[in-house]
Amino acid sequence: MKHETHALPAVNGYDVVSYFSGSPMKGTGTLASEHMGQTYLFSSEENKEMFDWNPEKYVPQFGGWCAYGVSVNKKFHIDPSIYEIVDGKLYFNLNDEICAAFKEDMPGAISKAEANWKEIQDKSPSEL
Repeated sequence: MKHETHALPAVNGYDVVSYFSGSPMKGTGTLASEHMGQTYLFSSEENKEMFDWNPEKYVPQFGGWCAYGVSVNKKFHIDPSIYEIVDGKLYFNLNDEICAAFKEDMPGAISKAEANWKEIQDKSPSEL
């Protein structure tokens, strides 16, 4: 008997659209969309429709990895409750300490992360 494997939902199952209203919520398994190999869950049909209409507006930067981590050439997992929206883009971080480092120079960290992402996006965390 063949067993199917299921990847975990993006952002630990949180509704990425809900971050933009300032009230992050867990999504439900009955409202889901696929985008770029990731499964996103939603807390309402309206949020799912908004995502489906323009996913790039809502997907987290750097594939959902910790933004500060990417700025230092690493892939750290994230805490979905630790996030920033900067210039309309969603960024996550590993923990409060890492987020504080990110906030010290957000434009600089984002710029470094954008440059590094091109090199590390297809690498596993253990390769970095």
